[in-house]
Amino acid sequence: MAALEEHVAEMSSNALFEGTDFKLASCEDPVDERVARECGFTSLSVRLVKELVTLCSNPSLATPQITCAGRHLSAAEFHSVLQSVAGTTSDSEPPAEKSDVVVLDARNVYETRIGKFHVPNVETLDPEIRQYSDLPLWIDEHAEKLRGKSIMMYCTGGIRCEMASAYIRSKGEGFENVFQLYGGIQRYLEQFPDGGYFEGKNFVFDHRISVGSLKENILGTCLLCGSSFDDYSSRCRCSHCRMLVLVCSTCQDSSKQYVCELCQKNGKQCCQISLRQDCETESELIDSSDFGRPATINQIAASTIPRSNGSDQLRKLKILCLHGFRQNASNFKGRTSALAKKLKHIAELVFIDAPHELSFVYRPNPDHYSDRSSLPSSKPKRKFAWLVAPNSTCDTEQDWKIVNALFDPLQYQQQTVGFEESYAYLENALSQMGKIDGILGFSQGAAMAALFCRQQQKTCGTLKFRFGMFCSGYPAPIGGFDGEIIRLPSLHCFGNGEGHDRQIANMASTELANRFDKGCCSIIEHDMGHIIPTRPPYIDQIKGFLSNFL
Repeated sequence: MAALEEHVAEMSSNALFEGTDFKLASCEDPVDERVARECGFTSLSVRLVKELVTLCSNPSLATPQITCAGRHLSAAEFHSVLQSVAGTTSDSEPPAEKSDVVVLDARNVYETRIGKFHVPNVETLDPEIRQYSDLPLWIDEHAEKLRGKSIMMYCTGGIRCEMASAYIRSKGEGFENVFQLYGGIQRYLEQFPDGGYFEGKNFVFDHRISVGSLKENILGTCLLCGSSFDDYSSRCRCSHCRMLVLVCSTCQDSSKQYVCELCQKNGKQCCQISLRQDCETESELIDSSDFGRPATINQIAASTIPRSNGSDQLRKLKILCLHGFRQNASNFKGRTSALAKKLKHIAELVFIDAPHELSFVYRPNPDHYSDRSSLPSSKPKRKFAWLVAPNSTCDTEQDWKIVNALFDPLQYQQQTVGFEESYAYLENALSQMGKIDGILGFSQGAAMAALFCRQQQKTCGTLKFRFGMFCSGYPAPIGGFDGEIIRLPSLHCFGNGEGHDRQIANMASTELANRFDKGCCSIIEHDMGHIIPTRPPYIDQIKGFLSNFL
C-alpha cells in the first residue's frame, strides 16, 4: 500500500492527472488460481482511448460531450439528498420535491442483483442491461420516466456515470437535472462503512469480485433454487449470452446448463453446449527465429476450460492467426488484443511469424540533406511476409534502407513468389501444434490462408481446418484457383465500398470471398478501415459464425 501511495503521489504531481480520483483498496489473495487468472490484472497496459467504457455501440452515432456530464455530488452530498427525500431529518435541501426524484443505476443487471441503493419513498430505476452499451437504448425507451425529474445516478466507481449522464442531458429540455455520485459506490462505502442507503455488495471487476459493508446482508438469489446467494466466485455463466449468473454451491453441477433471467425473458432454453466457465488463457505465440527451421511454441496456452468442480473439461476453439505484410506475430497479437478479449470465452488465438524476413526500411526527413541524418534511432524490429516480390532478399543482418517510393496500395499485386516456402513452413508448424480448428488471416495473411486451403484441397482432398476467417483479404496473384471452389466454411470481413479501407479494395476482398463455397460463406462489410472490427454489430456477427463450430 505504501508503494501504491507513493506512485499516486508521483502521478498526481503531473499536470496530466490533475483532478484524477485515484482509488486505493486493500484486499486479500484471490480465492483460487482460476479467479486470479480471469479477474486479475496481470500486466500493465497503457493506451489512449476516446472512452474508458464504450457507451454507444453504434460507431455512426455521435458520442455525447463529456463536458455535458451531470453535476458531481460527493458521497456525503449524495447521502444527504437521499436522506432528505427519504423523509428522515437533514439540514440539506433536496434538489427537487420527493416525487420528482428518481435514482438510476447505470450498471449491468448481474451487478445490481447483489447490491443496489434502496431509498424509502424514492423510485429506483434498474435498466436490467447486459452491458453498458445497452444503456442508451434503455434511456431512449424510458425517456418519459426521466423527463422533468432530478436524476440521481450511480455506478461502481463513477466512470460509467460520466458519459451516461452526458447522454441523458444531451436529450435537451426536461433532462437538465442530472446528478452523479462522484467516486461511485466505492467512495460511498468508504464514507458510510455501515452501508448507508446501499444494500448488499458492490460488484467489482478484480479478484475481490465484490465488496460489502458492515451490514453483510445478502440481496442475491440462486438462479435455480431461489435461496439467498451472492457469490460469483464460481464464475457460472449463461449458456447463451455468457453473462454471469448466481448459482449456489448446492445447485452447481457440471452437467447443468444455465439460462440467465434476460435470456429466459426472451424465451431461450438450455442449448446443447454450455460454456459456463470463464477462464481466460494467454494467446500462443510461435517463435520462428530461423527461417526454414521447425516452429516452436514460445508460450503455451491451455486449450481447455476447467469446470468449477474440476471433473470435466471443455475445449475452446483454437485458431491459427497469420499476420499481414511487414508485420510479425508479436505486433499482430497486440493489434488483435481487443478481438482476443472479446472472444476469450470461446476461442484461443495462436500467432506465428511468416518465414520471409524483410529489409528494414525508412523514409528520410526531407528537411535534411543527408539521407543518413534522419536514420531511425530505434532498434529495428524484425518484419516478415508470406509472399514477396521477385528478387527480394532475406538477409537478417541488413541495416536500414531508404524506401524506394511512397506506399503503394497495390503493392500486393507484385508479391508473386515465396508461396512454396511458406506452404512448407506452415505444414511443418501445424504438425507441431496439435489440433487447430480454424485459420484467421489478415491482409496478406488472408491471401496466404486462402492459398494454403486451396493447395490442401488440391493435393490432399481434405482440409486441415474446420473453418477460415479472412479479414481485409484478396486473391493472391499466384497462379489461378483453377476455377475450383474452396469447400471450407468461411467468414470474410472487409471494408465496404466507400473507400474506408485504403489498402485493400472492397472489390478485391469480394473477389476472394467468391472463391469459397457460397453455401457456407458469410460476409461482414464494415466502415472501420484496414482493421478487424471489434465493435457491435460486427463482433456479434463474428461470434455468431464461431458459435457454429463449438
